[in-house]
Amino acid sequence: MTVQDYTVEELTAQPIGYWSGATMRQVVGRIRAELAVEHLTQPHWWSLNHIAGAPGSWGRARLTDRLAPFDDQDTDFETVYGDLIARGWLTEESGTFVLTEAGEAGRLRTKERLAKVHERVLDGISPQQYAATLNVLRRMIDNLGGDSDLPRTYARPDVRH
Repeated sequence: MTVQDYTVEELTAQPIGYWSGATMRQVVGRIRAELAVEHLTQPHWWSLNHIAGAPGSWGRARLTDRLAPFDDQDTDFETVYGDLIARGWLTEESGTFVLTEAGEAGRLRTKERLAKVHERVLDGISPQQYAATLNVLRRMIDNLGGDSDLPRTYARPDVRH
C-alpha cells in the first residue's frame, strides 16, 4: 500500500489529536486482536511481562499499582490474576507471583505474535523515522505538561531506568 503524498502545508494543518487517536486505535486494535488469540487482554500481557522481567518481585498490590496507569478499560486486576492462576500460567509463592512453564510458553507465543504486529507497523519506516516520530510526540506531551520520559514498563519495581 502506498501512502498518499501531501504538501507540508496540508500536513501541518492537520489536527494531531485526530491522527494520534487514529493511530492509537489501529495499533492497539491490532495488538488486542492478537492477544485475543491466546484469550489475553493487555493487562494479562503486561502482568506476564512484568513477572517474567523481575521474578519474585511482584505481589498483587505492587503489580496493580504499576499497571493501573497504563489501563484505559478500568480493568479488575484481581480478575486478571485469577484468570492467569486458573489457567496454570501463574502461581503465588510467599506473596509474589511466579510464572509457570505454561505461562512462559504462552508469553513467548504471544511475544512472537506481537513482534509481527510491530514489524507490520514499522513497514516502510526507518529506525530514524520511528525515533523522530516518538521524539516529536514526546515533545508534544512535554509541551502540555505531561510526562515525556520513557515508561519503566518491565523494570524491577525498585529500580528506575
